[in-house]
Amino acid sequence: MARYTGPVCKLCRREGDKLFLKGERCYTDKCPVVRRNYPPGQHGQGRKKSSEYGVQLRAKQRARRYYGVLEGQFRHYFEIADRQPGVTGENLLRILESRLDNVVYRLGWATSRPEARQLVRHGHYEVNGRRVNIPSYRVKAGDVITINKNSRDSEKFKAIIEASGRPVPQWLDVDKNILQAKVISLPNRDQIDLNVEETLIVELYSK
Repeated sequence: MARYTGPVCKLCRREGDKLFLKGERCYTDKCPVVRRNYPPGQHGQGRKKSSEYGVQLRAKQRARRYYGVLEGQFRHYFEIADRQPGVTGENLLRILESRLDNVVYRLGWATSRPEARQLVRHGHYEVNGRRVNIPSYRVKAGDVITINKNSRDSEKFKAIIEASGRPVPQWLDVDKNILQAKVISLPNRDQIDLNVEETLIVELYSK
């Protein structure tokens, strides 16, 4: 499946915000957003006035890049969210949050969403006792997620879990002793701590 393979720090600089795509590096002074807080490219430091469409596009690109989703899949998620009852923008974020790679990152079992995607692809996690290697797999309330037995004792996972200091969101319950987590419920908007204006995304796709 196609995926972005370019320098991810450029994505953060283009959005003018940390997307936390490089793990621990994003929390240090080496983060390019801290050192060069302007868009990449020859004209990155020039001041530009954004149109209404440009503001909406940036909101969509920021959300898409937060979760590492390509355009076609993001549009598909929007169409699903639009058909569901409730607020379309909140439905969209809830769908994105329920992706297995994002849940793994939220649990602190990966240092970034790109790393979580890779670890899921390599089959290191189980959902309800079954190995799942599809990053876009959507978890449901009541699902139990674990690190499989062959992986949990590896030095890689020990280092990831020991280094993780990020708080686990309220909609997830994790037992760090047995490395098992349960999805209590899918998140509400106030439980999603991302700098995303979902109403602008809805306006963009509604044109």
